[in-house]
Amino acid sequence: MSNTAVWVPIPAVAYWAWLLPLVLGIIFGWRYQHDKVRLGNGIWFSSFFYSFLAVLAMTILGTNNHPLIIVSVALFVLILMVIGTIFVLQAFLLLWNGWLMWRRESHTIANMLTLFLGIAILVLPILAGILSSHVPTTVRYVMTVFPNLVIFYVAFWFYNYLTMLVLYQFNRPRYRQDYIIVLGAGLLNGDQVSPLLAQRIQRGLQFYQQQQRKTGHAAIMIFSGGQGGDETIPEGQAMLAYAIQHGLPATNGWAETKSTTTLENMQFSKRLIDQGSIAQPRVIFVTNNYHSFRAGRFAKQAGLNADGIGARTAHFFLPDAIIREYIAIFMQHKWWHAAAMVGMIVLTFLMTWLDLYNGTL
Repeated sequence: MSNTAVWVPIPAVAYWAWLLPLVLGIIFGWRYQHDKVRLGNGIWFSSFFYSFLAVLAMTILGTNNHPLIIVSVALFVLILMVIGTIFVLQAFLLLWNGWLMWRRESHTIANMLTLFLGIAILVLPILAGILSSHVPTTVRYVMTVFPNLVIFYVAFWFYNYLTMLVLYQFNRPRYRQDYIIVLGAGLLNGDQVSPLLAQRIQRGLQFYQQQQRKTGHAAIMIFSGGQGGDETIPEGQAMLAYAIQHGLPATNGWAETKSTTTLENMQFSKRLIDQGSIAQPRVIFVTNNYHSFRAGRFAKQAGLNADGIGARTAHFFLPDAIIREYIAIFMQHKWWHAAAMVGMIVLTFLMTWLDLYNGTL
């Protein structure tokens, strides 16, 4: 018999806990297969993922393999330290990103979100501290509880959205598509494809060319985008011309030139597809990676059965773009969130009343 001490004795019955992540994983997989753009799927994935990690940790401890346990604990502590460091430095990281955006992008409010958020994280606690010292205890309690509930609520859904955005990047459509929709973006100088828009077109061309090499099936590329007030030609027309210059046969490219929003990109492109001869066409769309999940939601809303693939985006641009996308998705459900805010106000006053009743305030 070995004299090696067992670090944590794990009863055999405890290993039935593996059923929990297994069941949660099956539920998530089924839901995700049927609807990849449903935010609620993020809750199922997180439930699966963290239950899997917990049961895996229990199993590693149960092996009584000391080197494996030491390496696992060290890795876990390292990950916690990285997360903790990012959390502590989040305001300064956001300010740094805001400075990069200020230097490299136009000075619009949409491009300054990380700068504003970094300033808010630094300044608001100081202002709250100063203000709370000049108000009654009850008001100070309300000022503490309600903002924390709101922050938790917004952060919870942001994490959920971020989970689904990351998962959506693993879309790998098969090389058998009939149509490839490339979503438009603003033109430079009224008629020139911007670097960001060029990345979308190049990503679509890459898929088109790979599919043709592998299967010999040439898809139709639809370039979708209308004409903005500061543009001299429609985006779809400029995109089509750019794609033809970069190797797309003119007969395999269509321009959709009326849409002004992502939803209209999907709706008007679907109309063109419905006019085609294919009864049940296979369709994908192309946009930038940060925009792919929300674009998928618009595709679903338009009745277009299409998954998206994302073009690469400059790393410094991603934080601001992701926040902007989250705000847009959050506002799509503004009335539900408003109802939640009302519920948090009611909960705050109920907690305040209970503490007053119990004499703790």
